Amino acid sequence: MTSSRTKFYLDKQRAKWSGVCAGIADYTGINVAWVRFAAIVATVTFAFPWTLIAYWIAAKISDAKPIELYHRDPEELKFWQGVRQSPRRTTRDIKSRFREIDRKLADMELYYTTSNTSLSNEIENLR
Repeated sequence: MTSSRTKFYLDKQRAKWSGVCAGIADYTGINVAWVRFAAIVATVTFAFPWTLIAYWIAAKISDAKPIELYHRDPEELKFWQGVRQSPRRTTRDIKSRFREIDRKLADMELYYTTSNTSLSNEIENLR
């Protein structure tokens, strides 16, 4: 697993102030508007100084997202968000995909290596 793909970064391209909410949205896969709304509601309703302090600390200690991570395939983006959310589930999904591919290859190998007269006739007709 690549640590640069699973690390929390500030998302400066979608940032309003410092990119903390956009980074949280990118990390979790939640829409950035919902993350910003939750941050505003938390600040206004019950945790006024603490959310601002946490936001400021996150902005100071987090790194900006590397440029090569901005230009990604949407499918790759979803994959890495899944890895961050549940590494075990992602590993299980990948193993099942490989099992499926292995089964298909075994079926093809069995088909081509058995004595199949119709397949032999087709091959001979192509020559």
